[in-house]
Amino acid sequence: MSGPISLEPGGAEQDTLALRLARPRPPHQPQPPHPHPHPHPHPHPPSTGRAGPPRRRPRWALDDTTLAIRLPRTGPDEEAVSALAAELADRIGPAVHPYEVAALLEAEGLSASVIRERYGHPNLFSLASALYARVPRTFPEPPAAADPWRPDTVRCLLRGLLFALPSLAYLLTAPLWRVDRHAPVLVVAGVVSWAWGQALGHRAHLRLVAGRREASRSLLTGSPAGAAVATGLAVPVAWGGPAGPVTGVAVAAVAAQSLYLAAAGVLLVLGRERLLLAALGPLIAGAAVLPWWEPGPAVRVGLPLLALLVTLAVTARVLRAGLAVPAAPDGPPPRLRASLPYGLFGLAAAVLVLLEGRRHPYAVIALTLSMGPAEWLLYRYRGWSVAALRASVTPRGFLLRSVGVLGLCLSSYLLLVLPAGLLTGAGPVTLPLLAATLWTALLLQAFGVAWPPAVLCLAAAGAAGAVTWLGLPPGPAALPLACGTAAVCLAACAIRVLGRPSPHA
Repeated sequence: MSGPISLEPGGAEQDTLALRLARPRPPHQPQPPHPHPHPHPHPHPPSTGRAGPPRRRPRWALDDTTLAIRLPRTGPDEEAVSALAAELADRIGPAVHPYEVAALLEAEGLSASVIRERYGHPNLFSLASALYARVPRTFPEPPAAADPWRPDTVRCLLRGLLFALPSLAYLLTAPLWRVDRHAPVLVVAGVVSWAWGQALGHRAHLRLVAGRREASRSLLTGSPAGAAVATGLAVPVAWGGPAGPVTGVAVAAVAAQSLYLAAAGVLLVLGRERLLLAALGPLIAGAAVLPWWEPGPAVRVGLPLLALLVTLAVTARVLRAGLAVPAAPDGPPPRLRASLPYGLFGLAAAVLVLLEGRRHPYAVIALTLSMGPAEWLLYRYRGWSVAALRASVTPRGFLLRSVGVLGLCLSSYLLLVLPAGLLTGAGPVTLPLLAATLWTALLLQAFGVAWPPAVLCLAAAGAAGAVTWLGLPPGPAALPLACGTAAVCLAACAIRVLGRPSPHA
């Protein structure tokens, strides 16, 4: 021989007859396969990231260790490359560049000698490019994200029930007071409490962002003040009414009503609906036995009073627990005027409901019960809007989907309220229009749009109230006309504001 023969892979022996010495192998392992085996049919289990024995390399990644006689080769072994592509297709398909395939092969432990001798490619990147070209691109859809606005159906229905249950107190105590003399005082106090509760609830929700202690502090300060304001404004307003001066019984009833509404507002804001339901247990039990038993004046007064005391005690306990939470870092509290439009909307909504209740009181009870499904649909609107945003590729496409979601939610609510209007004698027009006005206004408020609903509802309440109390034309038709106009304007505002992707992002 004129010189030594190179025994390193990749030398001149690549295209000639090659002799390779066998390496020692443990006796329990099977004999190595043919120098050109097919890839192992079973894929490798993915790494779990936990410590343990080293993972066995796949057969297609192992180097041959026996005496092998290699015939001259003119190019890659297409059969072996195709088999390897079939085995790794599920992991090669999502790759967007051959470099990703090269990283995969390197992670599997494919050595340079195996790449040259078994697959006939000069290096790792050549084999990766061949595999990338053989496997079609497959980009699986990411798993669907959880709906962040999925409503709690039981909680929503319970809240609607809790809005209506306090009316059982009037049913129990009805024989003990005169409607023509005491009702105006209770109505005025209820309207003031409703407006104050809306503003205080908004401020408490803003404070909940800082912490539960801050929200509890706002509620502890604002709730007694609201009860005092409602009682203080109701008595002087009703004192000079046509029924003459009010009595001490009426003042006590107004104070009890204002205290209950303040305490119930605290529990609802802090999510303690079940505690409020338990506190109303005596009231529910007393009303349930009325058809079969006359309880007498003492029981008729005692059960509502007991429910009030339990509600106040539960509220005090919840606030004490909230104040025991560590304080959040000091920050500027929200301005009081930020809650003003919510209070004005509460005032307008109370007046609109009062105007309907003067003619159809049972329709108001049905509307109050429907507030639970209305809240459920508010959550559904937000969840469906997020899904529409994910499915849209253009702003116009999202606008069309947003209009469809709004129409679906609003029509579902109106279909629920329509039978109640027919059964209570309110008709198929007035109650659905009032419900549409309130629901659309609440929808805008849920997205932080406060002034347009407040102004539109105040205008509707002012127009309908002036026509009703002054006896102007069109008389009873004023309320549906005002609510219909406000509902159309609110829907247009909702489409304009919520038809853009930014509020839902």
